[in-house]
Amino acid sequence: MEESERGEEEKLEIVKPPEKEWIPKTEIGRLVKEGKIRNIDEILARGIRIKEVEIVDTLLPNLEYDFLLIGQAKGKFGGGRRKIFRVTQRKTAEGSVSKFTCAAVVGNRDGYVGVGLGSGRESVIAREKALRNAKLNIIKVKRGCGSWECGCGREHSIPFKTEGKVGSVRVILKPAPRGLGLCIGEECKRILELAGIKDVWSQTFGETRTRINLIFACFEALKNLSRIKT
Repeated sequence: MEESERGEEEKLEIVKPPEKEWIPKTEIGRLVKEGKIRNIDEILARGIRIKEVEIVDTLLPNLEYDFLLIGQAKGKFGGGRRKIFRVTQRKTAEGSVSKFTCAAVVGNRDGYVGVGLGSGRESVIAREKALRNAKLNIIKVKRGCGSWECGCGREHSIPFKTEGKVGSVRVILKPAPRGLGLCIGEECKRILELAGIKDVWSQTFGETRTRINLIFACFEALKNLSRIKT
């Protein structure tokens, strides 16, 4: 995370509870624990929904994670600074009740990435939920070199143009030549980095200030890469 953009409370690590023995609750979980499934591609290729975080932790132990800047600080001092939490309030008979929303991204920088959203009355709970949902939403990203300007054959970009739409936000990703970099907004750039994509052109349309829709539109574009058979 960039320290200049995240406050002290965002830099705190998630406090993990003491590790307990994993008791699988699904058939896929039992097969993974028994060692009968050793590659996550066997699960993703069959379109089976992952319902246990331990499955991802076992098959992809080297995942990195980050929290995306979806909120904005208010007030005279520090107002306008981007934050990882979006805070909303509702009025009740007892007073104002705050809710924290957080977006997390996980990836191994080698073709696997996941994005998740989490909400709770406390910031720590929201972060834990977001991280958990990001792991459960893990996908395999198809990479390649689809740019006519390059043609190196390496997996540094995407193989062809793809598009994702959430709400009014539409994100278009295009193959780019090697060495160009990621020409896209900072939050979407973080998703592509953890997916292992190094070069890409992009276009965005709609109300892109709605960061949550922008993030998930980018994630939807990555999903569509696997839906198109080549």
